[in-house]
Amino acid sequence: MMYDASIPVFAHFLNNLAALLRKTEAHVQAKKLDPDAFLTARLFPDMFTFTKQVQLACDFAKGTSARLAGVANPSHPDDEKSFDELQARIRKTVDFLRSLKKEQFADAAERAITFKVGGKEQTLKGADYLSSVGLPNFYFHVTTAYGLLRHNGLEIGKADFIARF
Repeated sequence: MMYDASIPVFAHFLNNLAALLRKTEAHVQAKKLDPDAFLTARLFPDMFTFTKQVQLACDFAKGTSARLAGVANPSHPDDEKSFDELQARIRKTVDFLRSLKKEQFADAAERAITFKVGGKEQTLKGADYLSSVGLPNFYFHVTTAYGLLRHNGLEIGKADFIARF
């Protein structure tokens, strides 16, 4: 149950995010725009950039999944500066997700998950962690990335966000 509620969801939306990146890159090339205008875009000066939104979406997908599976969370440095590098980060994250097996999630709903919020440790049962921390944060960053692209003129819609392959 916990595997099905997390791994396919994370992988699906990360693959959609990769498709949005491909559309963005094609748009930038066709219009002869500066890629940094998209990569460094933010909705307000105190918010993270588009690049950081993608990085955080990947981080929440892999971190949440690793904790639920009881395995080490792979570390990825936040050094992406191009569409290709963001695509590579998404691929690494999806590859990690696909490496996890359902059996690793057998007791995940009841497993104690300890994580830091604002520098303080907090512990929740796995089911509560997924529903109140992992998925909401993941969706927040994917949605914000989508919103930044749309706000900056990329012609995308709800079908691009939800797309089913």
